[in-house]
Amino acid sequence: MREWQMPTLAKGTFTVKTTPATEPTTLDGVSLGRLSLDKQFEGDLTAVGKGEMLTALTPTKGSAGYVAIERVTGTLNGRSGSFVFQHTGTMDQGAQRLSITVVPGSGTGELTGISGSFTINIVERQHFYEFEYSLS
Repeated sequence: MREWQMPTLAKGTFTVKTTPATEPTTLDGVSLGRLSLDKQFEGDLTAVGKGEMLTALTPTKGSAGYVAIERVTGTLNGRSGSFVFQHTGTMDQGAQRLSITVVPGSGTGELTGISGSFTINIVERQHFYEFEYSLS
């Protein structure tokens, strides 16, 4: 049985660069694409993120979906290692639902045993994050 621990909240900013990995395919107005992710995290999490994203863009304005897997490597509040985020996001005519969680068992180094969820807030085109996590 794992020992329960109060979650810790990490905050900061990040930049993201997306690069098309393949040409999108479109059928009946729905476009499927694959992108590579390159992120740089600053703040309590000082790290790089590398990942792959699959997208579905619909002809309905503001409606789309994506899934992604991202390996994050760096330092979290002084602890070095890596872990993997799993992303699931949808937009329904502009209304967003986003879930980003740590893949269980993906932590390495001093981040072994990490679990948690990550939220994003975009203000004036700058990406802010809050990462609520626990280490067992």
